[in-house]
Amino acid sequence: MGKVSIITGGSRGIGEAMALKLGELGYNVVINYRSDSSKVLSDNLAAKINKDYGVETLVVKADVSKYEDCENLVKSTVEKFGDKIDVLVNNAGVTNNCNWIDIKREQYENVINTNLMSFLHMTHLVLPYMINHSSKDSQCCIVNTSSVGGLTGVINQADYCASKSGIIGLTRALALEFAGRGVRVNAIAPGMIMTDMLRGVNQDELKALASTIPEGFIGDVSDIAGALSYILTAPYLTGQIISPNGGFVLQ
Repeated sequence: MGKVSIITGGSRGIGEAMALKLGELGYNVVINYRSDSSKVLSDNLAAKINKDYGVETLVVKADVSKYEDCENLVKSTVEKFGDKIDVLVNNAGVTNNCNWIDIKREQYENVINTNLMSFLHMTHLVLPYMINHSSKDSQCCIVNTSSVGGLTGVINQADYCASKSGIIGLTRALALEFAGRGVRVNAIAPGMIMTDMLRGVNQDELKALASTIPEGFIGDVSDIAGALSYILTAPYLTGQIISPNGGFVLQ
């Protein structure tokens, strides 16, 4: 059946670029969706991956902030592709962009549940299908999408920064726990990347935003897909946070 990958939040933006990269690298790709609009995007993406790279795809309805939905996502993957999962890309994420006085409890709970708890749920459920089949010569990989917001503070993003910092802690702890057992765990912490959200910003504001980056420009989703490709092909890399951010944040 070939190697198997699951990517959460893969229907658009950075997630779409990484899903395409997984297909290019020869992985069968499982994509989740939550809403009707994301189902259309996910179906179209799956069809493109299948056509362009000749791998198998699976689209599953799952709100990964809920443990039961994560269970169904993993179960559906195993039923279609067998009981080895080679790659898990935890990428699902949302943001509020709200100050901490006016924010509502349900808003920050949604960010934490989507951005952090889903990562815990998915790794908890997928690891048994990795550790039982992994070896030094046949590694499995978990790649977590964090953010420069997890490396530094961002105004009006307290809940988002908390979730992304938590991802970094999770990555490092799991990397140590499973080091030498055939499972590598790393994270990507993107800086400012050109997605639909930024394309809708006033162009003068966008230029001002780019001027705050030492390299002088906003990154592309291909920069993050490239980081994913490197991680998946770097057998000596684990517990690391790779941050393509144009020098905006230095580690």
